[in-house]
Amino acid sequence: MQFGQIRQSSALHPGKILLLFIIYALLWFGTLNYRHLIPSDEGRYAEIAREMLVTGDWVTPRYNGYKYFEKPPLQAWATAAAFQVFGIGDWQARLWAALTGFLTILLIGFTGARIYSARAGWLAAVALASSPMWVISGHFNSLDMGLSSFLVAALCSLLLAQNANNKSSCRNWMWACWIFMALATLSKGVIGAAIPAMVFVAYSISTWDWKIWTRLHLFSGTILFLVVTAPWFILVAQRNPEFLEFFFIHEHLQRFTQDAHSRTGPIYYFVPLLLIGILPWVLQIPGSVVQAWGERRRDFSSGWLLVCWFAVIFAFFSVSRSKLPGYIIPIFPALALLIGNRLDQLLAHTNSMELPWKLQTIGFAILGCVGFFFLSDIGKQARPDEIEAYAQYTYWVIAALIALILFSAFAAWQSKRNGVQSIVSFACGFFLCAIIAGTGHETLGRAVSGIDLVNRVKSSIPEKVNFYSVRLLDHTVPFYFGRTMIMVESPDELGFGVNQEPELWMPTLDAFITRWKEDLSAYALMVPEQYVALQELNLPMQEVDRDSRRVIVKHPDATNVTR
Repeated sequence: MQFGQIRQSSALHPGKILLLFIIYALLWFGTLNYRHLIPSDEGRYAEIAREMLVTGDWVTPRYNGYKYFEKPPLQAWATAAAFQVFGIGDWQARLWAALTGFLTILLIGFTGARIYSARAGWLAAVALASSPMWVISGHFNSLDMGLSSFLVAALCSLLLAQNANNKSSCRNWMWACWIFMALATLSKGVIGAAIPAMVFVAYSISTWDWKIWTRLHLFSGTILFLVVTAPWFILVAQRNPEFLEFFFIHEHLQRFTQDAHSRTGPIYYFVPLLLIGILPWVLQIPGSVVQAWGERRRDFSSGWLLVCWFAVIFAFFSVSRSKLPGYIIPIFPALALLIGNRLDQLLAHTNSMELPWKLQTIGFAILGCVGFFFLSDIGKQARPDEIEAYAQYTYWVIAALIALILFSAFAAWQSKRNGVQSIVSFACGFFLCAIIAGTGHETLGRAVSGIDLVNRVKSSIPEKVNFYSVRLLDHTVPFYFGRTMIMVESPDELGFGVNQEPELWMPTLDAFITRWKEDLSAYALMVPEQYVALQELNLPMQEVDRDSRRVIVKHPDATNVTR
């Protein structure tokens, strides 16, 4: 990628930056409430926070009423606090992911400005703000964005510390780094400290720089780390002696080395996710890495540390036996900093963009046009009752493609006039494409969420009745009902919890059938096929309502009993 001769300033007017910031923030936060929660992460983590709020137990996380120690509670604390302040709802459940993702974009801009230049920081923020996977993750209620944000905050603090002009500033930024690692650990476990450690070892070996370890403030930093993390771990272990073995052995060691969670994938699993996740800027990655390689022999190379961050995280999760798309989200901010610096270096010599950049912008405009030929494939795998929903989603995809085409074409036209504005226009197209396509998923996700079924029957079901979940762990219906359910026979991921408190569930279908005949006010949730099977056993049941995925039934005597 090269640029032509300077014709105009490459700077963007502060007023325009402020306007873009306001518009971006409105779109980022304003779309949080459009979609309903979908299984499994969104419903799970919303329900854990809801139960934490209503029970008042902020130490022992519970899911559907059962102990749930798979992850630490930081996000549950934050979401429960949001529920307390703003009420229980969809956007409140997503607020933590959205807020941490948005603030990370600002932090990347600030860090890039401090370690490189103001324009490099701006371009890095633009690159991250338009990366599809970052945009989508910031609007999805899972733990990955919160973890990624604190890991990246630790990375940025480390970069700022090692580029500080005096010892006091270096110490303060390193203390911040340790605190952010602690918050990452409280977000998703020991990976919050393990990843920065692995990256720093890789950096030291690849540069053969061991003096840098003396500037990490290991002793005081470790104390800060423990001050933040230890209280909850000590409290939860005191109240639940079974916690330590399950959390550290099962959820960390076995998750990485075994297939217990059925989340395996090939070694190249994350390659397409990387390419799609940073799609607008993927062509800038090779040049950015080469540029960082040339700088690695300096006293401290920010660029090479960023490359190590990207490479270590990508390799670590690629060899892991447990793979999910969100695992590599922390690499995108590091790549954004590298890309921002690369673009800044290119713009430092020239302003108007020549053939390679114009070809890139035109190429993506053409790619958007090609997308129209595949619209008919969107609903090919749809169930008969979902065909209409997929047809509606097609219109959202069309709007997303139009945004991508128009802004990419506009960026190509701007390339001869102002390089920075062309880059920003190009980024806007991808941000709008991602936010439109993601928001429109409500047309598909609404049925999955079960919200319509809940709305139809919620008011008719008494509060103080037993509600059974027969061979089904529904991740969203309990949240929308605002009640927990008694698991029957198949605990799914609640296996640990039901083993700890076996009196809180029905271990067999026969045990449920016996209980059902005695519990005259009971209700139950199950899949349609299970309902048919129980009808064939002549079990007394009356259908309350159903949707395409689930059926709610009650004991025929429930109406008389609850009156």
